[in-house]
This record gives sequence, structure tokens and C-alpha cells, in this order.
Amino acid sequence: MGDPAGIGPEIIVKSLNDPQIYNRCRPLVFASAAVIASAVKLCNAALTVNPVSDISQAKFVYGVIDVFDLANISPADFEFGKVSAKAGNAAFESIITVIDFAKKGIIDATVTAPINKESINLAGHHFSGHTEIYAHYTDTKKYAMLLADDCLRVIHATTHLPLRVACESLSAERIFDVIALLHDACCQFGIPQPRIGVAGLNPHAGDGGLFGNEDAEIIAPAVAQAVEAGYNAEGPVPPDTLFTKAIQGKYDGCVAMYHDQGHIPFKLTGFKWNNITQSMDSVKGVNITLGLPIIRTSVDHGTAFEIAGKGIASPDAMTIAIDYAIRMAENA
Repeated sequence: MGDPAGIGPEIIVKSLNDPQIYNRCRPLVFASAAVIASAVKLCNAALTVNPVSDISQAKFVYGVIDVFDLANISPADFEFGKVSAKAGNAAFESIITVIDFAKKGIIDATVTAPINKESINLAGHHFSGHTEIYAHYTDTKKYAMLLADDCLRVIHATTHLPLRVACESLSAERIFDVIALLHDACCQFGIPQPRIGVAGLNPHAGDGGLFGNEDAEIIAPAVAQAVEAGYNAEGPVPPDTLFTKAIQGKYDGCVAMYHDQGHIPFKLTGFKWNNITQSMDSVKGVNITLGLPIIRTSVDHGTAFEIAGKGIASPDAMTIAIDYAIRMAENA
């Protein structure tokens, strides 16, 4: 359910108010049933909540939201839009429970709503995000964050690090690993021979050493190794042109060197603001953790505390995250 003080429960309810999802999978929400029931009222949805303690009790029919009830928080325990240790702990417990079910093979894929990192840490769980929690509880060493929306798919060589540390931590080995992860993921999405563009780190990909040597000394050797291994990879490509080319269809996936290098172009294409209505027309984009022994997709936006509890959050990204999870499970 993500952080209950955010928009997670709301976008879950809105997504599950679509009968097409029930034609493709059997959704089960890991949450406090009381919080999901409150979200149903917020959305004014003609849905009922079925709390279960065992999957055999689930109905898996449209019109009923089956909730594996953790019963760890109630709507009276938090305020919308407020950082809270209790809300952070409830979110964390839903995450580790769903990971455990997936590791045991009880469920085929997991989809996560947004969490608040401050709330999680206030609760005593010292992780920088979902990705790191999943990696820790699945004992995964080689993993990466992939953002996906339509034709733009971006994997990150580094994520939640200070920029200086991110640049210093780049290695040819790591870049090769994420190229391989991206290739395999694209195949799982139904792209048999993916074309991969690898971003440079510096302006103009270093411009022959005028603006830094990392592109020639770290990134280029990684790309050469990938090509030798049979991957259709190209780079380093100047980062100010790579993503435009990807949107035009030249690449099936891109490798970004650090967090914002990949997130900024992705969110510019997926997050559409309407100046007339002063609201979001769409908030699209999926965050997928690659390299795990289980499937994990997520929305690529935050808890949106500023609009939580108002009933106006867009479920677009959650719906797309569910779609990706289904496709990955079908091709696993």
C-alpha cells in the first residue's frame, strides 16, 4: 500500500476499479484493510473490501478488493501529508511481507505504491528506498533501477548517492552489468534484440578528454565489452542527445550514469501538467528493480503529500506498473 499518509491507497483503489485488470491477473493488496476501506470511501468507488488472512479466502472478482490485512494502522493513526513513524512502519511491514510471499512463490509478482523515506527511517528502518529494501531482503548484490514508459526505458548505473560519490563510484564492471540487466529486461518485455544506448557522464561525452576522461577510460571499455559479449550497445552517447534519440525509437533502452541524469528526461515525458486546469493530465512511468529473484514494479512518483487525501491523484502509473508486472510474470 505504500505510505498510508500519501496517495498510495488511493491510486490502488482507482486502479482496481478497472475490470480489465481482473481479466489478466488476481490482485491482492498487502495493507491495513481499514486504510484501503477508507480509500474506497475517498474515491467514492462502488467497491467492497475483503480482508483476508490467507489467500484461500480471497475472491479475486471485480468489485471486491482482496486485502491481506496486516491490521497495523488505522486512519485515525496518521494525518494525510504528514511524515509519521507509525505510517512509515506500516509501509515497511507491507513491503517485507509481500517480499516474503514472493520469495516463497505464493505470488507471481509484486507492485509497490510510493513510500516516504523520512517516515521509513523515523520508524527505525534505515534504507534509502524500495530498491535497497528489496535487494537486502532478497540478498541481491547486482541490481539496478529501470524506469519504463512507452518507448523510453532508462536503467541507472548509480541511484541514491551524492553526485560526487556517484561519479567516483562508476566502474566498467558496473556499467557492463547494467547493460546486461537492461538487455534481459527488454527481452522479458517482448523485445527480442534490444538496441541499447549508453549515456556519457560528462558534457559531450567528454569531447575527447576536453571535459573529463571518465567517458573514454570507464564507459567506452564497458560498452566495448558488452558488444563483444553479443549485446547491441552503443556509447558513450552525449547525454543531451541520448534520450531524444530513444524517444524517436533509435534505442529500446538507455543506460544513465546517475540518478537525475535518467530521472529528469523520463519525468519530462511522463508527467503532463495542464496549465488550464492547474492539475496533472497524466502521471505515467514505472520503476522496475532488475536483478532480483522476484518481480518488483512500482510507480515512479512519490507519495504526493501535497494532494494526499483529496481524491485527485492519478492512477496512471499504478495501472501501468500492474501491466508491466503481469507481462514480466507471463514471460518469466
